[in-house]
Amino acid sequence: MADTSQIKGWYLSLFKDFENHLNGEKSSSFHSVRKQAIDRFAQIDFPDTHQEDWRFTDISPILRHTFSRADKEATAIQTKGQLSRFQFNGMKSRLVTFVNGSYLPELSIQLPLPEGAVIGSLADALKNRNDAVSGHISNDASVGENAFTALNLAFTADGAFVYIPDGTEIEEPLHLLFISTGPGEFISQPRNIIIAGTNSRVRIVEHYVSLDGGTYFTNAVTQIHAGENSSVNLVKIQSESLNAYHIATTDASLSGNASFVSHSLSFGASINRHDLNVGLKGEGSDATLEGLYLLSGNQLSDTHSMIDHVSPHCTSQEHYKGVLDGKSHGVFNGKIMVRKGAQQTNSYQENRNIILSSEAKVDTKPQLEIFADDVKCSHGATVGQLNRESMFYLRSRGISEEQAKLILIYAFASDVLKDIKEEEVRTQLENDLSERFLAPLK
Repeated sequence: MADTSQIKGWYLSLFKDFENHLNGEKSSSFHSVRKQAIDRFAQIDFPDTHQEDWRFTDISPILRHTFSRADKEATAIQTKGQLSRFQFNGMKSRLVTFVNGSYLPELSIQLPLPEGAVIGSLADALKNRNDAVSGHISNDASVGENAFTALNLAFTADGAFVYIPDGTEIEEPLHLLFISTGPGEFISQPRNIIIAGTNSRVRIVEHYVSLDGGTYFTNAVTQIHAGENSSVNLVKIQSESLNAYHIATTDASLSGNASFVSHSLSFGASINRHDLNVGLKGEGSDATLEGLYLLSGNQLSDTHSMIDHVSPHCTSQEHYKGVLDGKSHGVFNGKIMVRKGAQQTNSYQENRNIILSSEAKVDTKPQLEIFADDVKCSHGATVGQLNRESMFYLRSRGISEEQAKLILIYAFASDVLKDIKEEEVRTQLENDLSERFLAPLK
């Protein structure tokens, strides 16, 4: 399509079709939230490179497509056996599977749950407890100027719903698996709600994959509410088709003494954009954000993080790494905000990148905005090639230049993975790194 007004018109017409298929749900309280979101979408523009937060990320390739709504019936998966390549060998977990954005219980694995805990489909949660669930969504439904967040909210129909009651620990990790497959160009828009009560514990793997190399668009939003003294550990793995587009927003709100640990791994998609917003709203809360992006060809990966220190005595750490080859482009923009009154904040941020080709590039911009005077905050960013001293050390021991490069790349990238708690996930990711960087040595 020629311009953004036409593509907006396409999504507005798509919403009418979506609304017509809701039947009785059109009268639900949550549908009014959807309609407010589509009205907001109609008023705002898609982001372009004239906007500061998007100036390095050209989304025009996404807007050239007229993606249809994903057909929940169009799935190439017939048996659970076909899921094996997306599961982590030996990991006992609850598997919650979505195909093209819709929950498929027959492809999921449910284990016994503690009393009061709910792990499953957002669509079911909206039916069974509409007011409570839609309240959690609508309370965080402000989309501002983000057209993609507005679009996701307008089309919210399914996704993962996780509710952990006060004082409850889920011992096994939760594996939220989002599979894209099927003919045609389609858009899936899961919205995931994770609510961890006071003194609760939960570990989650949010995993996006493709069965084939199709062209499609994943527009995902994940909301996390961490109650007092709770612990939420989230590993987000993006391994979409290299012809696909992945736009995601993760919003985490932390109460007093809550802990949030995020590992974000980006390997797939032609264009990947991840907005990660963490609000440390309760005194003593702590956030750790770690990430790795491996790019080649013409891939673009853009990470925008915002760590908002609202309350005093909070800590945050952020450590992102990138390895770029071909004509790929990495973007990192990390902002730490320390608000007035958030005294004795301790925050650190780092972004390090290795460029393997003359045509790959990185734009990195760490930021600090501090409005309190009793704080310890620092940040740093590096973009460069492999360390010459390390190369010389390996070469001096009879290792070829190509072998030395691969070993150093593996060591640089795997450093981000060592803190992932799930051993099976960490082992699989390390094996993937080995296959990618060390296989040529064999």
